[in-house]
Amino acid sequence: MKRRTFAAVALAVTTGLGLSACAGAAGPAEPQGQDGKTVLTVSVWNYQGTPEFKALFDAYEAANPNVDIQPVDILADDYPQKVTTMLAGGDKTDVLTMKNVIDYSRYANNGQLQEIGDVVDSVGKDKLATLDAFDINGKYFAAPYRQDFWLLYYNKDLFKAAGIEDPENLTWDEYSALAKKLTSEANGKKVYGTYHHIWRSVVQAISAAQNGKDQNSGDYSYFQDQYNTALDLQKSGATLDYATAKSQKTSYRTMFESGQAAMMPMGTWYIAGILQAKKDGKTNVNWGLAPMPQKNDDGKVTTFGSPTAFAVNKNASHSDEAKKFITWAAGEEGAKAISTIGVVPALQDDAVKDSYFKLDGMPTDDLSKKAFTPDQTALEMPVSDKSAATDKVLNQEHDLIMVGEKSVPDGIASMGKRVKSEVLGQ
Repeated sequence: MKRRTFAAVALAVTTGLGLSACAGAAGPAEPQGQDGKTVLTVSVWNYQGTPEFKALFDAYEAANPNVDIQPVDILADDYPQKVTTMLAGGDKTDVLTMKNVIDYSRYANNGQLQEIGDVVDSVGKDKLATLDAFDINGKYFAAPYRQDFWLLYYNKDLFKAAGIEDPENLTWDEYSALAKKLTSEANGKKVYGTYHHIWRSVVQAISAAQNGKDQNSGDYSYFQDQYNTALDLQKSGATLDYATAKSQKTSYRTMFESGQAAMMPMGTWYIAGILQAKKDGKTNVNWGLAPMPQKNDDGKVTTFGSPTAFAVNKNASHSDEAKKFITWAAGEEGAKAISTIGVVPALQDDAVKDSYFKLDGMPTDDLSKKAFTPDQTALEMPVSDKSAATDKVLNQEHDLIMVGEKSVPDGIASMGKRVKSEVLGQ
């Protein structure tokens, strides 16, 4: 399969802009298909390291031999900025992968995506998890094909060695106590009871979800308990401290797969990674899944997540084929293609779940299966034209709190003040 790098796309965009300025000529040249095939271009990030894309594209080409899918490969960290540049320059890439709902909202509200309500209707609105995230005034400009949500990974051997039962129905207080109990050091090797990665969502998104709050509101008093828990774990040595994790660019995968952490809150996307690591012999960790710890002990499980979706570029060269591909990818065949490599599809039904737990290496115990059926999955960040700016402020203040440059009350107060003035204009 051919790949188009962003450098090539950028050159085409620049050339197109130059021609347009001189003579009103057409924009970027379209890629040429082989043997009369229709070339469908799809923007992706880190193509070699994100196996779901190849799984989808190979399966679609096998089912549609008249189509040649060419991924437009972009560095993961540069993806939002590069796609924004592409769209501003009139790029004609057919299908755009929506990495998060923040970018989706911006592109849709800017009129840069085609409405695809017919695609959503074809797949079935009641079958797609978090479809509401893509509802903009009753219209849909993307369809989710993947749905990640957060749960708790744990090392079964470390639990067994400590004589502790599997982490079922934990509150945050119980989780914190458990993490401290599981922390140990022997022969110069430290084993942390848990590992919290540096992303703000580990504290803020789960707090918003379990308190039923809107992160764009400018009111963040509800963050306090979660920050106190995170900082207490850090102070007690039950998790690697934030400053070290950030400065050393610690890999959450290394922490868990090497047995340095007994527990780890993380998204379902990691399942594909750990399955592959086990298959390749890179780790021998005996792992399981449990629901995210909860604010209340009422038996209900609330977590947060973020869907990944495909959209049709307003300037797509092959709009009809793009819609056909998205209908397939978001539907049953696409769900099968990605679930076989451990990626959770947006299409939710019993058949998909059953096939998922038949994957080689998946834990099949009841607790792991329960972790896959949370009662409520809130969006990691609301769909709003304010979300990108809010996210930036919350990230900055999160960093200051976690490294100890601001107290929790001061950091939370600063978040509210800045969001209200810089984002909401209050």
